[in-house]
Amino acid sequence: QVQLVESGGGLVQAGGSLRLSCVASGRTYRYDAMGWFRRAPGKEREFVASITWSGGTTTHADSVKGRFTISKDSAKNTIYLQMNNLKPDDTAVYYCATGPRAEALMYGQTIHYWGQGTQVTVSS
Repeated sequence: QVQLVESGGGLVQAGGSLRLSCVASGRTYRYDAMGWFRRAPGKEREFVASITWSGGTTTHADSVKGRFTISKDSAKNTIYLQMNNLKPDDTAVYYCATGPRAEALMYGQTIHYWGQGTQVTVSS
């Protein structure tokens, strides 16, 4: 069993920044990949970024490249999503997820656990 708890969401003006955190607890050693997804109202869930605990390999969706950065602190079992130059289109509930392989996780496959989500709202 793994528990994922996100925090850091909020309301920000366009062009602003936020940093999301996701703390993992439980049998985290079983799952190498961690990632962020988002779901905007009326839209499909969208992959945002992923990172591996083992090598720190990162992947970012094209829609956030150059603005968002995923990182990790293995000692704290925590991953982060630094979001800069936020746009109204970034408004969504952001979810943390974990699974065994990053290559599958980014396509929404073999995801074993999800967090409860944190709301990010960007005003224009």
